[in-house]
Amino acid sequence: MSATGPRTGGTPVVDRRRRRTLSDDPTPTFFTSALDGAPRWVAGVLSALQAALLSFLVLTLPAVAAYVATSADPSNSGVGWFRSVGVGSAMWLLGHGVPAHVGPVVVSLVPLGVTLLALFVCYASARRSGLATWSAYAAGVGTYTLVAVLLALVTGVVGIDLARAFVGGATVSAIGLGAGLLARPEAPALRALTRPVWSRCPAPLRTGAAGGLLASAALVTVAALVTALWILAGRATIGDVVRGLGLDAVGGVVLAVAELAYLPNLVVWALAWLTGAGFAVGEGTHFAPDDVVGGALPAVPMLGALPSSDVVGPATSLVPLVLVAVGAFVGLYVHRRLTPQRWWESALACAAAAVGTVVVVTLLVTLASGGIGPDRLSVVGAQGGVVGLLAGAGVLVGALFVALPGDALLRAEIARVVRALVPRDRS
Repeated sequence: MSATGPRTGGTPVVDRRRRRTLSDDPTPTFFTSALDGAPRWVAGVLSALQAALLSFLVLTLPAVAAYVATSADPSNSGVGWFRSVGVGSAMWLLGHGVPAHVGPVVVSLVPLGVTLLALFVCYASARRSGLATWSAYAAGVGTYTLVAVLLALVTGVVGIDLARAFVGGATVSAIGLGAGLLARPEAPALRALTRPVWSRCPAPLRTGAAGGLLASAALVTVAALVTALWILAGRATIGDVVRGLGLDAVGGVVLAVAELAYLPNLVVWALAWLTGAGFAVGEGTHFAPDDVVGGALPAVPMLGALPSSDVVGPATSLVPLVLVAVGAFVGLYVHRRLTPQRWWESALACAAAAVGTVVVVTLLVTLASGGIGPDRLSVVGAQGGVVGLLAGAGVLVGALFVALPGDALLRAEIARVVRALVPRDRS
């Protein structure tokens, strides 16, 4: 059937408004620009270019400002302005997983703040000016990845580091641009988009996967609160380090940007601290709830927030119980969301939540670990696999402790087994 309007001279007149309403792929009415009528992948390209440029400028402008403010210093007479741009470029690439080479020193510690900035800018750019089509999404991811690779080539990156630029750019853009496009009004819901996959997954695994994400988010939230307490407790040391550096206004801004770039790393280290595994800031150091082995640290104000040996005591040795508490919260979620059909499904959902926690925590800790200098400073962070396993184990214990006693099918199965094992009195 076709929509027709009034006839003129026997010729049907098509109602254009109704034809547009019935279109399977309508163009958003609020998206009006000089590019109307262009292929839809163009919107993806422009969104990716906008995201890459904005995130790059946020990191480069402070470096350029520092160069301008210190250009009159005779000690900087041989330093060109392009060096400051190179610093911003190295920081941007480092946030995408590409190590920075400062002379013979290799800095491989990813500033997660830069990564989060790139993700947010990609999200905001796609949500504002993208189009929720597969062609626009693919073009955006390809363009952003190409920008990352080209910038790496311009700055002299070769070999395996060039592959890291490709993977980092593709990962950041795929997540950020994808989230932004899904937030647009014409986009389908994520649940509807992924239904062909999760609908084939058993209910216990679906519930457990959601529980794993919930546990990971809760652990990161607790770690952020612990980090805030560390900063509050170490504010005097942080102030002494800042005053000892003797920075001017521009230097202070540059330092603040660098500190914010690595602040999420400190949160992830606090997560490793919560598990009891602890973390290191330099070879030979160890910061854990039951043991603190310090050492000479760089003059970085943020490091003044690290826990000292004074906080170690009987109370801090109980810190890993936080993982069990988070697991109990996940167990309550599993109990309320899952309607088991078999006695073992609640336990399976709890195990799936623990596995999801292991995967997420391992990934976060691995990304937040690396090197910031030569020799002993090449070891910073924690072992992702160990921290992830400890987090998953704590979550599993807490989840089983809450979810299993409330499972009527499990109680009935246990009662049946007990009756089968206990002999009846036939007298």
